[in-house]
Amino acid sequence: MKKYKAVNRNDIVINVLRVLISGLIAAHGWARWHADAITPFGSWLDEQGFPFGFVIAYAVTSVEIIGTPLLAFGYFVLYLCPIYAFIYVAGIVMVHASEGWFVVGLGRNGMEYSVLLVVCLLGIAFHHKEKGLEH
Repeated sequence: MKKYKAVNRNDIVINVLRVLISGLIAAHGWARWHADAITPFGSWLDEQGFPFGFVIAYAVTSVEIIGTPLLAFGYFVLYLCPIYAFIYVAGIVMVHASEGWFVVGLGRNGMEYSVLLVVCLLGIAFHHKEKGLEH
């Protein structure tokens, strides 16, 4: 008789969450790319006092596009999750916090969505680290 390994439901949930979050982050990068919004994003960063705003905007967009398939398939999780969390924390500080909590409804452009992304990303990284996975 063949023995089957028990399915760990926590791993399934984290994997589904990791793929979903990857898709949501990819949408950010691809939307910016297709809307030709990298240059305006870079100009806005310049206005905020960042040197090389276009380079930063291009790097953020690139990591959102190139890194998300890797994250979805479970590669470089311990590197990508903190990078994405940093990007979205920066967005909270620079844009969303001043708009309040709600994205829609009782407010507009608030930080609730970004907070959710950051918590999910850190949770995924924590789970990955706890499982002792290398990449």
